[in-house]
Order: sequence, then C-alpha cells, then structure tokens
Amino acid sequence: MSQKLTGKVALVTGASKGIGASIAKELAEEGAYVVVNYFTSKEEAELVVQSIERRGGRAIAIQANMTNQKDIEHLFSETEKAFGKLDILINNAGFYEFTPLEKITVEHFHKHFDLNVLGLLLACQTAVKYFNPAGGSIVNISSLASKSWAPYATVYSATKAAVDSITKSLGCELGSRKIRVNAINPGIIQTEGTQSSGVIESELRKKVEARTPLGRIGLPKDIIKAVVFFASDDSAWITSETLVITGGFR
Repeated sequence: MSQKLTGKVALVTGASKGIGASIAKELAEEGAYVVVNYFTSKEEAELVVQSIERRGGRAIAIQANMTNQKDIEHLFSETEKAFGKLDILINNAGFYEFTPLEKITVEHFHKHFDLNVLGLLLACQTAVKYFNPAGGSIVNISSLASKSWAPYATVYSATKAAVDSITKSLGCELGSRKIRVNAINPGIIQTEGTQSSGVIESELRKKVEARTPLGRIGLPKDIIKAVVFFASDDSAWITSETLVITGGFR
C-alpha cells in the first residue's frame, strides 16, 4: 500500500508524548520526515524519534518553547536545515487546567492563551514563511471543549473556541497561497496527561461515556488517521473546516 506523505516534511509541536507523539509516529508511517518538538520532555521526545527510526523512518527532536517567538523561529529554521523544506505543520502543543471562576488569575489566563492561542498563531505565521510555492497544510488540534461548555474550563474552552475561529479565518486568508488550514476537535482522549490529571478515573469520564453513542472515551489512534487525512492530498479541496471526533458525544 502506498504511503500518503512520502517525501513530505512535517513539524509536530508538543510531540514528546500523548496525542502529539502518536501523530508524529503516524505521519512517519505514512512516509513523512518528522520534526518532534518538545519543551521540557527531551528524553520522551528522543524516544519518539527512536521509535520512528526503528521502523525505517526519519525524525529529529527539536526543543522550543512555543510561547517564545525566538524559540519558534529557531524551531523552523532548524527544520529547514535538517530536511530542506516544510510541508505540514501540526499545532498540537497546548495547556489545560480546570479552575472555578473565583480562582481564575491573570497567570492562569496567560498560561492558556499564551500557548494555546498566541503560540499557535506565531507557529502559523512562521510556517507560512517556510512553505514553498506549492503550499502546505496546517492542522490545529483543538478540542470539543470549544463547543461543550464544561464547568471549570472557562479559560481553556475559550482558547479552543479561538483556535476554531482562527482555523476558519486563516483558511480563508491563506487559500490563495495554496495553504490549507483545518482543525480537529477531539473529545476526552486517554493519554498520559488525562491519566495523571485524574480524568481517566473520574466521574466525568463515566458521565461522558454514558452520553457517548460509541460507549467509550477516545484513544490517540482514533485521532491520528484524521490528521493524516488533513495533512495529505486526500483533503486537497478542504480548508477552514473543523472535524469533531468524539464517538458521537455532543
């Protein structure tokens, strides 16, 4: 079976673990050369690279704080230095913390918006400089939280609503440059993050699964094929769209 991304270069932010790591591995399985971005989890990022290389793929790990413009510029320039070009950007890096209204602080606000919104915008802005005239694909990993209005997730939900809006706007703006911009809205996904935060063993999970037609929360493998679809030419006439992947939960 032919690979969908042979010869393409993909940069995945926040790819040292969880959904990002699974995306990086799947892109490599489809033939892409992959940049595994990380901030603090160097060992985990290197393990992702090793996993890709063991299966015959090519990948490198590059450290960058996705809230820092100089780090972002370095990330993209090192990507070009390593692989000569950029075709795909997956904006996966993100932060979430559930807090009731009375405990929201300026710091809490900026932790979310600086990474989930500003960092994503800066990554898109920089990617446009590196895409060649043939264009490129940007895939933003958003969240069902942008639409589900969960309690205690006011700030996080607001950032993901912003991501959905950015996706639509940039898709319109960048279409003339052959750059497509799409987003994926996952529901609860079982990852290291949701496990360590207690979500996986919580009553919230039980309530969500009770309202989910397919009867369970998601796994990274439920997301990654959709990312490949948006990254590849299979979605060549699709932009400004958001795909909800939740097992039917609304």
